Amino acid sequence: MEIIAMDSHKRYSQVCVQDRAGRFLCEQRISHGKGNILNFLSKWEQGDSVAVETIGNWYWIVDEIEAAGMMPQLVHAHQAKLMLGSVNKTDKLDARGLNKLQFAGTLPTVWIPPADIRDMRELPRTRMVFANMRTRLKNRIHSAFDKYGLQNDFADISDLFWRQ
Repeated sequence: MEIIAMDSHKRYSQVCVQDRAGRFLCEQRISHGKGNILNFLSKWEQGDSVAVETIGNWYWIVDEIEAAGMMPQLVHAHQAKLMLGSVNKTDKLDARGLNKLQFAGTLPTVWIPPADIRDMRELPRTRMVFANMRTRLKNRIHSAFDKYGLQNDFADISDLFWRQ
């Protein structure tokens, strides 16, 4: 069995694979694209755990890890950084550090909800962001009218944005 860690970013992931004795088997940078992570992980034994830092695009990375028959471990990035206490931070050192924490059994992980729950959570989050943007734009328009004293020009209109 191997210990696998990924320091993921928006466009690529730095992967570090070690055996149980601590020997480095592979260190590689994988560009992000559908199937790239799955293809890389298919070389290794199924059932291994793969540590991935929490980043904005972790959903699809976790999906590919699961499709490869491995167990994703979503790492609390801030806690891991504090635990490692590294002064020098590079992608390669971060991936090695995650492996070090996995090996020691102290990897700070967070719960990964199942894919269907992730999707159900994402819909209201996206709606809230758009509703917030809509409100900010409406308030900005009202503010511009108020700055130039145009509010009386629209006194007979109940809603500037034509909603009843």
